[in-house]
Amino acid sequence: MTAAHKPPRAGRVNWRKVVLFIVSLFLFILALQLLKSGARALAPFVRETLQVKNPANALGFGWLFAYAVLSGSPVAATALTFFDAGAIDRLGTFAMIAGSRFGASFIVLALGFVYTLRGHDRKGSLTMGLLSLVVTFTIYAPALAVGYWLLKVGAFDWLHATANGNAVSLIDVIFDPLVGFAETLLPRWIIFVLGFAVLWYSLSLIDHALPDMKLKASAFGGMARLLYRPIVTFGLGLAITSITMSVSVSLSMLVPLSARGYIRRENVIPYIMGANITTFIDTLVAAMLLNNPAAFTVVLVEMASVTIVSLLILVLVYRPYERAVLRVVEIIGNSRRNLAIFLLVIVGIPVALMIVR
Repeated sequence: MTAAHKPPRAGRVNWRKVVLFIVSLFLFILALQLLKSGARALAPFVRETLQVKNPANALGFGWLFAYAVLSGSPVAATALTFFDAGAIDRLGTFAMIAGSRFGASFIVLALGFVYTLRGHDRKGSLTMGLLSLVVTFTIYAPALAVGYWLLKVGAFDWLHATANGNAVSLIDVIFDPLVGFAETLLPRWIIFVLGFAVLWYSLSLIDHALPDMKLKASAFGGMARLLYRPIVTFGLGLAITSITMSVSVSLSMLVPLSARGYIRRENVIPYIMGANITTFIDTLVAAMLLNNPAAFTVVLVEMASVTIVSLLILVLVYRPYERAVLRVVEIIGNSRRNLAIFLLVIVGIPVALMIVR
């Protein structure tokens, strides 16, 4: 083997990824500041033109927004900036973030369609996307009620977590001139659009900056027994999504693994449940960087409510829940007609929520 083709030695620091991560973090913070600036001007547009005036509207708006951009994290961060600007209230923010997670799961189904077009088995390729959607819907629906109650009673209002004062000052020193320069050149709504584009790009860069996770068949052969334990796959979903900070990335990994037979569908339900909890980490960071304690509380309540519902199911009724979910997925995937009806329903619900008054 020539020197040019030698693989990198174990333990060697990949400085390219380090630099990429630093750049992505810089862009992430810049995007939040741009969104914060632009959101103030968009508050009347959100309230009056889009008619986002109650939690149901906010839920539908976040849901459709995530469909449009095939990602939940940028939409969740945008909800925080709308809240900071006064465009939506606490319950509306909570609902919009939840909607972003409903919509984010669609990327897994879309990826399944791509695998089907590439010649893989249709049922196997689409199953993971359907599982992601059904598990997300059945967890988040009751979690909405739990979170609503937690917000109403002020369960976490005592916890005021924000970025360190020195860190906030440093952010102001670095980013205020950049945002101010943008404000002198561009209308506020364009600054908002620019901020969203930068946020989306920064999250993509973060994905590329993370260590490569090459999962081999041999590794899964050794883990086969462990994967039959729901608590193990639940922890795996928690861990991988904590690393990638993107539920779209961690859940999308399931499609190729399932298509190649590395992982079975009944083993991934707890994985999806775990992933849907730690997906809020980047949103928590965004709330702290906005230096808005109430925004942090909303995200924490979101995370706590999903955790409560997931653990109750996992501990008390997991096997009946698993059978019910698999049965629903089987019915949806049995025919193109059922799949078409399902798609119409998951598009129609958020549209209907947008017009609730």
